[in-house]
Formats: sequence, C-alpha cells, structure tokens
Amino acid sequence: MKKTRFGYRASFGEKIKQTYRVVGEPVDVHGAEQLAAENKFQFQSWALGLCGARPAGSGEAKKGADKGIDGRLYFYNTTTGKTEQVIFSVKGGHLKATDVRDLRGVLDREKAAIGVLISLEEPSRQMRTEAASAGFYKSGTVDKTSYPKMQLITVGELLAGKSVQMPNWHESRTFKQAPKAKGKQTEQHPLF
Repeated sequence: MKKTRFGYRASFGEKIKQTYRVVGEPVDVHGAEQLAAENKFQFQSWALGLCGARPAGSGEAKKGADKGIDGRLYFYNTTTGKTEQVIFSVKGGHLKATDVRDLRGVLDREKAAIGVLISLEEPSRQMRTEAASAGFYKSGTVDKTSYPKMQLITVGELLAGKSVQMPNWHESRTFKQAPKAKGKQTEQHPLF
C-alpha cells in the first residue's frame, strides 16, 4: 500500500478508492485544464486538495488579493516545538519565471519552511534552477531529512501520485496546535 499523508488514504488506505466514484471532479490533466478555464478559484481549491492543503484565508477560497498565498499546510516540528508552514501558489494559466521569484519572495516574507508552486504547465529549466537556489529546509524532526525549500509540481505529477516533500505525515497538522494551558489546572465536572 502506498504511504500517504492526508485524507482518506491515511485513514483507510488506497483500496477505499475502489468503493466510490467522485463525479464532476477532474481525473486527468485535460479535465483540470477545463476546470481552470471555467473557474480559476474552483481549480485552485481542487489543486490544493490534491496536496491536503487548505485555501488561504478563513478556511474558504477567497477572491481578491491573497498576498501571493493561495493555500497553506502546517506541520509540527517536534525538535523545535514550533508549528511550521508550507505555503502554496497555484497557477492554472501560463507559467512565467516571475511566478517562481514571486513565490520565493513570499516564502522569505512569511518565514515559511517550504513553498510549493502547483501549475498546469511544465516549469522551464530556468524556473527549476531558481527554485533549487532557495536551498533546503532541514527538519530536525524525527527523520532528520532535508526537503527542497521551493518545490515546483505540475497537476499531472500530482494526479500521478507525486506529493509535496515535507516531514512525515504523523507530524503534519493542517491547523496550528493550540498552546498548552499554563497555571492552575481545574477539575472538570460532568454536565449532567
């Protein structure tokens, strides 16, 4: 069974996909292109869902200025005790070299661990070189692995099973962890 991080696969395994069929959602690159042409915000939400990420904002896709962040995904670094973020930018149209540079600027501004650019088009060699120059995120977590700080992934690759390179799923959290309570702990009483 393929080891995955998010959603139904993490809970039930790959075989669960054989028990149902999703209608109206792209299943190939052509369907993704059609969705992007018809509704870029639905395309963006769909593409983020392939990675287990949530749209930026208050839990829903928002039209308007997004400050270069289309989605976010959080994971907990057990070594530092900090919640880290992966930021996403989704491009359904023509991909430009400036898209990679813009994401790098947002990555630095937000002090995010990893930035991911999801695109319909294949990135150029120059774009891949720019992404590689961002270096690596060294997790310091249980697996002590380094992950590319900027990752360029096409929709075709996501549909073929490629995933974001980040610390293990058991340390990932879509939402930030609430801080631990400090001070005097009180006893909890039953409601009834």
